[in-house]
Amino acid sequence: MPYPVTSPSRTTSRFRELARNHDFTVLWVGQTVSELGTRISMFVFPLIAYAVTGSVLWAGLVGSAELVGLTAALLPAGVLADRVDRRLVLRCSAAAGALSFGSLTGAALLGAVTLPHLMAVAVVSGAAAGVFMPTELAAVRTVVPREQLPAALSQNQARQHVAALVGGPVGGALYGVARWLPFLVNTVTFAFSWLMLGRLRTDLSPAPRPAQKRSAVADLREGASYAAKHPLFRTLTIWSCLTNLTMNVLFTVAVLRLVEGGVDPLHIGLVETVAGGSGILGAVLAPWLIDRVPTGWLTIAIAWSPLPLVVPMAIWAHPAVVAAALGCVLVLNPAGNAGMSSYRISVTPDALVARVQSATQFVGMSSLPLAPVVAGGLLSLTDGATAILVAGLLCGLTALIPTGSRWIRSVPRPADWDTAQTSEPLAGSRSVTQYASPEGSDSTVQNSSTERTLAPSVS
Repeated sequence: MPYPVTSPSRTTSRFRELARNHDFTVLWVGQTVSELGTRISMFVFPLIAYAVTGSVLWAGLVGSAELVGLTAALLPAGVLADRVDRRLVLRCSAAAGALSFGSLTGAALLGAVTLPHLMAVAVVSGAAAGVFMPTELAAVRTVVPREQLPAALSQNQARQHVAALVGGPVGGALYGVARWLPFLVNTVTFAFSWLMLGRLRTDLSPAPRPAQKRSAVADLREGASYAAKHPLFRTLTIWSCLTNLTMNVLFTVAVLRLVEGGVDPLHIGLVETVAGGSGILGAVLAPWLIDRVPTGWLTIAIAWSPLPLVVPMAIWAHPAVVAAALGCVLVLNPAGNAGMSSYRISVTPDALVARVQSATQFVGMSSLPLAPVVAGGLLSLTDGATAILVAGLLCGLTALIPTGSRWIRSVPRPADWDTAQTSEPLAGSRSVTQYASPEGSDSTVQNSSTERTLAPSVS
């Protein structure tokens, strides 16, 4: 069945409309600057940790502490964002980042940086990001009309890839000038974000809640239950957890194999440069792709995207082959993430959107710390070529999950989302428009995700 094609001018007009959307612009500019500052600091953290301790192990653990803080904060963040004014939550997150990095700047200026201080700031900054992520997504749904959500989330993907591309080189340059300078820059970027968030005009108060008081645990269970009962959400969450693991294992094995083969750091660094450039290109192309390709099939394309170059990566341990494979994934990744994320937050009730997102993000990201362990284990048990083939096989098996799901395959283009209704009315639900709602849940569409590893993360 042929699909009507959206003209390029319509896609361009959506970006123009977003540029005229005051509150989305405030959110986007503030978080773009803050994301860049965070990337700069995260690049420098292992360097200064090694300078303080002389231990490669502690340098790596400081880098991991940020991910621990982020993951730990995701679930309570969803409950908080669905209970408290979201602008206040966003500003408190930015303030926490500014204060923590401000303290580290002062310590660095005095030459008094300690390992516990570094670990604490890494955990706090990660927790601030974990609180910010689901809250910002809920806020974007509120300030952006539903038809503009794919373009809005594509722009958010672009800022992540830009920050990933330039954060390392800028951080290294600043660190070369003075050890405290990267942390001062990040303090300023968090403060800038705090100021920008204060300019939001839209009422970001949470949806009305039942009169009776409920525990935070009950609220958390409600959001997780919604995602678990929704067949589309449930399938996507399982798949994202597994694909974040398998894809990162594949590319971690590929990069470690380059290191073992004596490839110089400059050429290995170019792999990440290509990855960042491909992600930016993918974010630019994302609205065009989202308009033309059914959203579910975009997700399936991402699932299979690393497979064509698995055999070449196994045969040739060359940076160009690894960069080409990673680039293929990251060109499609922004469109798939933005398209499916837009659909999911569109069909989630406003009162639940932050909790549902935090629950699915928590599960999806929970496998990321295992990727280096699995990759190292594969390389210790077999040779590099075999390890890549095994990782590729795991990616292929994981790709069968979305491919075999009729719930994912049936998600159409955004223009047809209004017709993607459940085939039967939900038992006990009110008479409202239903959009692939979970059993026993009530969903209406109203006006309304950080890639932190070399390989993409699927939200």
